[in-house]
Amino acid sequence: MKNLIVTGIALLFLANSISAQEGSMTPSNDLSLGIKGGTNYSNVYDSRGEDFNADPKFGWVAGGFLTIPIIRYVAIQPEVLFSQKGFKATGSLLGSSYSLTRTTNYIDVPLFVVVRPIKALSLMAGPQYSYLLKRKDEFTGGAVNVQQEEEFKNDDIRKNTLCFIGGLDINLSHLVLGARVGWDVKNNNGDGTSTTPNYKNVWFQATVGIKI
Repeated sequence: MKNLIVTGIALLFLANSISAQEGSMTPSNDLSLGIKGGTNYSNVYDSRGEDFNADPKFGWVAGGFLTIPIIRYVAIQPEVLFSQKGFKATGSLLGSSYSLTRTTNYIDVPLFVVVRPIKALSLMAGPQYSYLLKRKDEFTGGAVNVQQEEEFKNDDIRKNTLCFIGGLDINLSHLVLGARVGWDVKNNNGDGTSTTPNYKNVWFQATVGIKI
């Protein structure tokens, strides 16, 4: 917690310094469109299953955003992103152990409420809709039997997920440095009949964007 506070203070001083160098502390009221890309560091939480332990993994993210000013210090920012999440896990299913790397590809559509206390800093939070495009499971190490693979293959994973996401942007003229943290509100279990572990996604996201 202490490190997070120090980091937050440092970011505020950086944003303040950048605003001063640009000659104005007042946020712009201009409509802006941009593209961005970066990385997700994802894992799962609220997991339930037979002897299920998960570790984080990296994925990539890319897409676009539109900033719509409402009043001088407040804006709305919808985004559309291709976002790769997942985890690495070990556990037990049907009496046998397994080692699994799961990669999930989503279309993420966050809708942020943005507060801009100074020109260089945007604080944002809001809901996100995520749609699962593809899931890939890779089994490594140990003996994974055919029945286990079929359980994972036929697992009914929720495709439509509601999430919450928050973070900040550092605005350097046309360059935007972004940091986010997000988590699912609902778990991955689609119809409630799955025997494989249930979980909710959580991820940290870092991006670099350009305003067009």
